[in-house]
Amino acid sequence: MNPRGPGSRLPRSWLAMLAATGLASGLAGGSAVAWLEAGREKATVAASSPIATDAVPLNRLTVAPLVERLAPAVVNVAVLQASPYAQNPLLRDPYYRFFLGVPDEALAPRISAGSGFVVDATRGLVVTNHHVVENARTIAVGFGNRQVEAEFLGSDPNTDIAVLRIPARGLKQIPLGDSDRTHVGDYVVAIGNPFQVGQTVTAGIVSALRAPSEGGPRYVQTDAPINPGNSGGPLINMRGEAIGVNSAIIAPSGGNVGIGLAVPSRVARQVIEQISGIELPRGER
Repeated sequence: MNPRGPGSRLPRSWLAMLAATGLASGLAGGSAVAWLEAGREKATVAASSPIATDAVPLNRLTVAPLVERLAPAVVNVAVLQASPYAQNPLLRDPYYRFFLGVPDEALAPRISAGSGFVVDATRGLVVTNHHVVENARTIAVGFGNRQVEAEFLGSDPNTDIAVLRIPARGLKQIPLGDSDRTHVGDYVVAIGNPFQVGQTVTAGIVSALRAPSEGGPRYVQTDAPINPGNSGGPLINMRGEAIGVNSAIIAPSGGNVGIGLAVPSRVARQVIEQISGIELPRGER
């Protein structure tokens, strides 16, 4: 092959090869540009397309069916209690009351309120908290538009569980589940009558399962808002079972801070069956 200088001409075969190479490069470049443009168009269409409204079915975002089924079994518990002043024999004397500045109205019976729920509709058994009905003269249970007088069967101060009986007519019940199967993070619903505003539903999760302290029972901790008046109401899992009886809150500031405590259903079942002498129906296993 002979070397050629700058002014020498390339053979026609080389020119043909270079032309073909250039044409191929142009076609490849054009294809790449067309592909990029098409990608931009698809991205624009995807960005402007509306999100499907059925991406997350709304019927999976509500506990309404569960509440509608179980709320009729949750009752209001109104208690007529003797005044603490009436327990003092000295304050029964009007002269001592006048001297101590205690008004006569202080001796009048007090009405307090809490919640409860039916655990056996055929026998009219209602569970609530011991502290709700402690020292009660009269106990009335309200559900729907009805209010009936309840019979006090017994209570256990150590577990804060009390058992009442009402006429078994047209009642609904909530089965007691197995609290031992409860896990931290489970969704729960609390139903009760906070501040006597009427039946109220709140929801949250199981925040912790606490061990006994000072010989007391285990309890279920939840962040579902529980307020005064909720005591004795059910803490319900997503299977529609009561896994606890709402009992107390920890409230350093006096208001709800998301730390509610419920007596586990396993403990409540033992106390209810011991007081009533009846084996309760069980939830799903």
